[in-house]
Amino acid sequence: MPLSNNTIIRLNEITTQVYDKKNLTDKDEQLIRDVFLRTLESGEYYDVDEIESWFENEGSWKHRPTIVRITNISHYVQARFEQGGKKLRILSDHDDDDCGGN
Repeated sequence: MPLSNNTIIRLNEITTQVYDKKNLTDKDEQLIRDVFLRTLESGEYYDVDEIESWFENEGSWKHRPTIVRITNISHYVQARFEQGGKKLRILSDHDDDDCGGN
């Protein structure tokens, strides 16, 4: 699944705001987490392999360990987001059930 234009815009936000592309700071990593979370919260989904490919081909990201770190963050945020959605669905299904109600 190719990345949407909105996702690419957000990836460019990471590129422009991270100055040292060989050494991510805690602040950089928080920015990256926030960008991926905002992407998912807006209803956009991404393929983690496409994220990795985009950073490899973007041009200013030449340090492979940094690309891998960003890819891992994108995967972690996506997994947590999806896990949170499943928990909400389970609670919702339970709430609608009224099996043990008063």
